[in-house]
Amino acid sequence: MKSILKKGLQCATAALLMMTSGLPLVQAEQKPDTYIADREIKGLIFQSAGDAGVDTMSPEIAAYIKKRTGITLKLETVTSEDSTEALAAGLAAGDMPDFIAFYLNHSGRPEFPLLLQASNEGMFHDIAPYLKKTKTYGKYYEKGYLPKDTRDNIMMRKDQDGATYLVHMAINQKAADAGSKEIGGPYIRKDIADKLGINPQEINTSKQVKELVEKIAKGGFKDGNGNPVVPLGPTVWGGSDRPFIYNDLVWQGAGGEKFWKDGKKVKHESMTEFGEKRVAFVRELLAKKLMHPEYYTMEETRAQEGVTNGSFAIVSDIHNYRPEIGDLKYVPLGPINRVDGKNNMVKPYKSGYAGWAVPATTKNPEEVVKFADWLAGPEGKLLYFYGLEGKHYTLDKDGKPVPNKDLVKLQEENPDKAIKEGFRGVRAFWGEHLGFTDMNNVDQFGEAAWGDKVRNSETTAAQKIIEMWDYDKRYAEKEVIDGLYPRAYLYEFEGEDGKLNAALDAWDESLVKAYYAKSDDEAKKILDAARKDLKAAKIEDYCKFLEKKEAKGEVIFY
Repeated sequence: MKSILKKGLQCATAALLMMTSGLPLVQAEQKPDTYIADREIKGLIFQSAGDAGVDTMSPEIAAYIKKRTGITLKLETVTSEDSTEALAAGLAAGDMPDFIAFYLNHSGRPEFPLLLQASNEGMFHDIAPYLKKTKTYGKYYEKGYLPKDTRDNIMMRKDQDGATYLVHMAINQKAADAGSKEIGGPYIRKDIADKLGINPQEINTSKQVKELVEKIAKGGFKDGNGNPVVPLGPTVWGGSDRPFIYNDLVWQGAGGEKFWKDGKKVKHESMTEFGEKRVAFVRELLAKKLMHPEYYTMEETRAQEGVTNGSFAIVSDIHNYRPEIGDLKYVPLGPINRVDGKNNMVKPYKSGYAGWAVPATTKNPEEVVKFADWLAGPEGKLLYFYGLEGKHYTLDKDGKPVPNKDLVKLQEENPDKAIKEGFRGVRAFWGEHLGFTDMNNVDQFGEAAWGDKVRNSETTAAQKIIEMWDYDKRYAEKEVIDGLYPRAYLYEFEGEDGKLNAALDAWDESLVKAYYAKSDDEAKKILDAARKDLKAAKIEDYCKFLEKKEAKGEVIFY
């Protein structure tokens, strides 16, 4: 009897233990296979406020991410007029979150030497072992997937013995992919172009630009508030010295750095007269009030307001998908020829945009990598680009998303309200920093740009601009280059010295100072001083170094 009671008691106790201890086991079993960890991942974004997308994720999307991965994503940004200076200060401070994100179109950008030095000094985790195990980022290690610059200079450098400290973003699946057919550069108000009787695509030189803004100044044109327009305004992203309005006065090719070839000889702009030519051009426009006095310094919010109000007859850089021109108020101007007299489309084999890294202080870095891969994979990317199924989109018979038509209309008419829905289609960019790569919108989503399916493609501003600019023909005739940018070799040339790199940055800064100099003599002195510093930093030796690289078969994207 006692043995029976004892056995019964043991069974009851075991059952009770199973009931109480089994609860967490049931919960664990309920976790999806996408679960990573119950943790917060904090990112510090060294980009402009608009690109950083801090606080643009909706609570519903945040809850979905938490349910599927266990992760709470928190983003912060650094308020600074210069993202490179902010990055330098952040790296020097050393107080890093779980990951950082930054601009990095290519290894020639001024951020790269800072990031490379930080990598070599052990400030970031080597995440190669984790990346190789992922599904999407694992493609980076497949032969031919990455462009040469990304592979050899940024992520998989020979001098880092197989380590990867920096992750390059926005890599297309297909080489020289047209993608969403984004057309950037200068745009002119369509009503002004029509009134003046010009074909904007026939304005192809800086001389024609000057003649055009002079005509605009005499035309008595007003903005949406009834105020006189400024003939030439800044970019929609704010003040910046971008080449598009005077390409033929900038000694550079489509690669965007101020190096170019004079026959077989490589020259930096400081070794030519193009700096002086551009300064003279700009100073004349400023003096005649044909260019906005804050063209190079205006903050982003004011620039956007200026475009929305039609305050700038010409905006120096915008693209066809910006909501400010969704009503076709602005149309492309040019393109302006480069210094070789050409304006044909030149595309890299593949290109990147921005990047991220995991500081060495981050605990469990593999969880950050896993989360990045989930965001870049099918489920995370669909969430980031299109929002929540049922609320923001439905699926068609092929399993591709069909955006909510009313939401597409709302985004066109009231973008400030639409962005609260919290995904990329309505310009909430929180996922850009970890998940925006392995790009192929047409195959992945069935449309090049969010909302194309539910718009009348023949009447959308973006599509009309594509046709107006003759994008398909220009794309068919494109030149494709897979090479490193001129400044990509700086580290090999000068190591961590950095004097030439700093002098190259100073040349760009000196040009802006010269634009605003009190006199032509002062402007000349500014450029002469910058040129002298470049010579002292061995710019001429570096140009010969590049020539030798090419002689050995290296492809350089000027």
